[in-house]
Amino acid sequence: MDPVGELTSHVFVALIAIILAAAACGRIANAAGQPRVVGEMVAGVLLGPSLLGELAPAASAFLFPREVVSVLYVLSTIGLVFFMFLVGAGIHGDVLDRRSVREAMVVGGTGVGVPFVLGAGTALLVAGQVAEPGTSRLHLSLLLGGALTVTAFPTLARILEDRRMQFSRLGAVTLLAGSVDDIAAWIMLVLVIALAFGGSAAQVAVALVGTAVFTAAMLTLGRRLMARVARVVEREGELTPGALATTLLFVAASAWATHELGVHFVFGGFVAGLALPASPLLRERLRSRLMDMNAGLLLPVFFAHTGLNTDIDAVLRGSVLGAVVAIVAAAFAGKYLSCLLAMRLQGNGWRISSAVGALMNARGLMILIFIGIGRRQGLLGQDLYSILVLVAVVTTIAAIPLYRLSLPGHLEDAERDRREGGGGREPRPAYDDATVGR
Repeated sequence: MDPVGELTSHVFVALIAIILAAAACGRIANAAGQPRVVGEMVAGVLLGPSLLGELAPAASAFLFPREVVSVLYVLSTIGLVFFMFLVGAGIHGDVLDRRSVREAMVVGGTGVGVPFVLGAGTALLVAGQVAEPGTSRLHLSLLLGGALTVTAFPTLARILEDRRMQFSRLGAVTLLAGSVDDIAAWIMLVLVIALAFGGSAAQVAVALVGTAVFTAAMLTLGRRLMARVARVVEREGELTPGALATTLLFVAASAWATHELGVHFVFGGFVAGLALPASPLLRERLRSRLMDMNAGLLLPVFFAHTGLNTDIDAVLRGSVLGAVVAIVAAAFAGKYLSCLLAMRLQGNGWRISSAVGALMNARGLMILIFIGIGRRQGLLGQDLYSILVLVAVVTTIAAIPLYRLSLPGHLEDAERDRREGGGGREPRPAYDDATVGR
């Protein structure tokens, strides 16, 4: 018997179960007016100990033995690297008017500072319930604070596009603020990992400086390289095999380099996306080549891998229920209320302000990536990991109902038709459609 062939066969069986569950739950989520990502997150949780492991432990053990889970982790990491590449490629808000940029910076800054402080403070309060033995409370506080700063940039972009709000000032402000928050969150994660594993202050400084130098090199030399690729694509009108190979090498090399610096692979993919030149044709061609397989297979694998490490039932019934309430409350207060007030204090109405806060509060896939790295590094225990998965699901599900309650149809129509700045020019959205499917 060929052990490699047996393992491969078993992986395909697991993939069949994952694809079916993700497709079914995605359809249900869409029917309920939710983004597909909500259904896929729930599908991952249902395949884990929260449901399948509880109702059919033999089936769960058959589908997801340890060696299969290891393969799923590798597949999900590859998917995450290229997903984060497309997310990074979607952040380009260079034609926003001055007022929108100013408001977005205030909202984004508030959406980083307040959740971080609340998250870090909450971690200190509940550390006795959720911290693993030997885990530093400082590292736990920094990680929880960083996790609560995340905004689901691709998810809010999708919501705005579906509601035809991507060209409105509300849409521009929210997208730029969300991109600011996600960049800040990834920087915090780099810092936490460097502090946790770097050892001395000098070693931490070397890791951080190395990451900064790498990022600067990617945004200068790397962008020049990809500008050549963009010129080829624009001249040929398509993504040639050579251009695709160069891009794949660019992303893979970036992921490898960040790992060698002591930072997770996905940060390299994100920086590679930020380094793309402003070429709409290149972005569209890359989206069409990379997103479908990624969204249809590799990301559902990630959700399944996340769900296999999540036991929602245990944290809702166990002694950590107080920690669940505290962290969920900190998540809503830190994002929804703080971003609402940041918009309101800049002269916007309560309804517009609440709509922005609702969208900024969605964590979606981004927080799952963030905490997955923390879990892999040994910084998050089982209970806190499960609680933060619950935060991801609850805040993402709440985004659309809160948005609709804040901005009923007639007010949304009025906001959609507004134009800020001179000449009535319609601003380009601060994202690329390569990322809006999540």
